[in-house]
Amino acid sequence: MIDITLLRQHPDRVRAALAKRAVDADLTGFLALDADFRETRTAVERLRAERRRVSADIAVRHRAGEPAGELRATARTLADELAAAETRLAELAAEHQEFLDALPNLPDDDVIAGGKENNEVVRTYGTPPAYAFEPKDHVRLAQDLRLVDYRRGTALAGNGYWIYRGDGAALEWALLSHFLDAHRRAGYEFVLPPHLLTYEAGYTAGQFPKFADEVFRTDDDRFLLPTAETALVNLHRGETLDERELPLKYVAYTPCYRKESGGYRTAERGTLRGHQFNKVELFQFTRPEDSAAAQLELLARAEELVTGLGLHHRTTKLAAADISPAQAKTYDVEVWLPSLGAYAEVSSVSNARDYQARRGGIRYRPEGGGKPPYVHTLNASGLATSRLLPAILEQHQRPDGSVEVPEVLWRWGAPEVLRMA
Repeated sequence: MIDITLLRQHPDRVRAALAKRAVDADLTGFLALDADFRETRTAVERLRAERRRVSADIAVRHRAGEPAGELRATARTLADELAAAETRLAELAAEHQEFLDALPNLPDDDVIAGGKENNEVVRTYGTPPAYAFEPKDHVRLAQDLRLVDYRRGTALAGNGYWIYRGDGAALEWALLSHFLDAHRRAGYEFVLPPHLLTYEAGYTAGQFPKFADEVFRTDDDRFLLPTAETALVNLHRGETLDERELPLKYVAYTPCYRKESGGYRTAERGTLRGHQFNKVELFQFTRPEDSAAAQLELLARAEELVTGLGLHHRTTKLAAADISPAQAKTYDVEVWLPSLGAYAEVSSVSNARDYQARRGGIRYRPEGGGKPPYVHTLNASGLATSRLLPAILEQHQRPDGSVEVPEVLWRWGAPEVLRMA
């Protein structure tokens, strides 16, 4: 949620920042609503105080045995006026909150305007593999090596699902184990959160109310988490932390459940896009002055993991309109998929500043005293696996149809080489 004081005092600055996202919000209309809301709130407070005063005077007269007819009439009038003002205040408050809830985060000053066409490549690791043979795509390789069962996954759950089997399941688990071990050794606390969350959790994360229809909902108004970030940001919802505790660093493993699904084109087939996939997620709660450095640390962790898998990849800084609404700045780490001649994101590293903390009421108590400020929240995929498997298969394939497995995964039970039976 955007700081209402910033919006009141610097509407032109907010308007310019939103324009970078191609968002045209009626800030003039909202500020008029805001003024009406504050005036009505003041009127309600005044009427309540007046009613309490009149009630106290009536009690004094009653104890003294004196008549209080005119005061009772005044009390009835005040009650009617207060009821009308409270009704009006409730209407204005709902409209006020609805507008604020719909506003996305303001992109950082160094984030350029526009959509994905303006994303900036920050750096590239390695070069695309060159083949002296006719390479296979990841779907063919996964089928030939009996790593992924697409047909039975569809039979079990419908389109957009698959089953890892045999060496494919071992490779998937090795990737997850490798990532979790690396992050735990770096000081991140391991968390296994619930997969079903409440509406409040989605609201704090910035996904609700706007994107409430894009998740799998249950009859009791809970939803399956689309990413562990949604759970981790809520770990300290409504809390005031001690400054000496910060930064708090968490790592979680969960499947991720999303309504989006793939199609029949190679760009969407296989495990590249589906309703359920596995991901290791990193999350930090920091002081405001530390969040920029924390984002770079998270980015370095993601890049190091992809580099350790021997995969050609690049890092891009997203333009404003391509950033998730709850985030102020995002970097994507993208692996090269030869069969597509394109890059696919395997980690998104974002800084939400205080946007999520305001929605969730997460503050910290400064050691030197003073009003508790909001924390900053950051998240990063560390990493998502459903696109790493295709990249490993395609980039590390050999002329005989086998695939070399990165050495860092061997200790976790992955075979050194994936071969056809």
